[in-house]
Amino acid sequence: MCGIVGVFGHTPVSQVIYDALSMLQHRGQDAAGIATYFQDRFYLHKGNGLITDVFDAGSMARLLGNAGIGHVRYPTAGCASVAEAQPFYVNSPYGIVFAHNGNLTNVADIVESLFQTDMRHLNTTSDSEVMLNVLAHALVRRGAVKPNEFDIFAAVEEVHRRCKGGYAVITMVAGVGMIAFRDLHGIRPLILGSRTDALGTEYMVASESVALQVAGFKIERDLDPGETIFIGMDGVLSSHISLLAHEKAPCLFEFVYLARPDSVLDGASVYDARINMGTRLAAKIKREWPDVPIDVIVPIPSTSRVAAQEIARVLNIPYRDALVRNRYVGRTFIMPGQAQRKQSIRRKLNPIPDAFRGKNILLVDDSIVRGNTIREIVLMVRENGAKNVFVCSAAPPVRFPNVYGIDMPARSELIANGKTVDELAKDIGADKLIFQDLADLKAAITEAAPSLTHFETSVFDGTYVTGDVTEEYLHTLEQQRNDAAKHTEDVASHITRNLSAQL
Repeated sequence: MCGIVGVFGHTPVSQVIYDALSMLQHRGQDAAGIATYFQDRFYLHKGNGLITDVFDAGSMARLLGNAGIGHVRYPTAGCASVAEAQPFYVNSPYGIVFAHNGNLTNVADIVESLFQTDMRHLNTTSDSEVMLNVLAHALVRRGAVKPNEFDIFAAVEEVHRRCKGGYAVITMVAGVGMIAFRDLHGIRPLILGSRTDALGTEYMVASESVALQVAGFKIERDLDPGETIFIGMDGVLSSHISLLAHEKAPCLFEFVYLARPDSVLDGASVYDARINMGTRLAAKIKREWPDVPIDVIVPIPSTSRVAAQEIARVLNIPYRDALVRNRYVGRTFIMPGQAQRKQSIRRKLNPIPDAFRGKNILLVDDSIVRGNTIREIVLMVRENGAKNVFVCSAAPPVRFPNVYGIDMPARSELIANGKTVDELAKDIGADKLIFQDLADLKAAITEAAPSLTHFETSVFDGTYVTGDVTEEYLHTLEQQRNDAAKHTEDVASHITRNLSAQL
């Protein structure tokens, strides 16, 4: 899960891109970068941290040009070094900058062919750099001095043939234009917007609609699965849909947790979808817990708040924002490493004791992944005098790894893996636990956008829409990307940074 944005305009775009990235910061807090294009040259600035850490007035002033792309990074593989911050750049052919959200499932095969057949060098372990080099080689194969839209579409078609997985990409080719494309199943989101001024039409492409709205761009539409958009240097937009494209299957977890509630993804209001999740979960609570005494409903802020309010309304039980969130602590789910996530939970949320003392509490969570947050919160609520603590989740149990760009690679780190609901309740310290049914979760989104009937649901049911994910692949992925591996990478990265500083 990363956030990407591209702007093709008539006036300087660095501030527009920065503002858009600020609306996508929830999608990645590890690193940020912006690349702009001016007078046949790219201007690039990137680094580790939030966008407020990476950019200052001086770096922004040096990002010249009326077109550019931006990225906020959340690492799902590799180390969290500056070298892996995006956008990436290669100088052959033409000069290309590249921003990517997602994850490839056949990286090992591609890397081997890049070295042996394409004779291209990789400088990081990022699959984004792999994908950039696949695109670069495809453009080389076209052999055009200056590619036209048909060369671009053919090159991206080669990317689709070679790269499997979930991805959304925004890239710029020097002197040619801006390209944006989405994977063949539409797993990762990508939306197009426009605005018109006296000079003509400007375009923005981004991970979520909120990035468009903050800059005054009108939402045009989401890119279809396998669709490529090309904006030439003359500002003319053209599009092409791959013959390899499948039925749209957006990631279900985007609606549960990843996206902002004020976003619209593939025509579905995330806010409306979460209301519907609350309605359906409340009906299940009524049906299966008719005699459970609930005094107060408390959301685990902030993603579960919308669903919790609807549950309170349907059940006619008081709703209280009794866990106060420290807005200066990032999203614990996307922090690298289990130790850092655990340390951040109590700094992130602080209880209001009077709201819990002597009461039967229903805590509403958006989902339960590793279990760190909910376990600590249940303990906090008990420490503040709650009589009973019940827990409900707006999503089904997360039992399977995600391979398409969300940091759930290790089955052993998923608390629901191999456990019954009763065993899970005991594990997190709750008196009772209930989950949303998968069919109800799908229906909640379809109610918000009737055209959406098919979803990428692998974390809940183990069904991977790309059809190429084997048990062997999952085992290898777990070894590469579990928290122990990340800790080793973080230590190595820290040592490297210290040595560099000393030199």
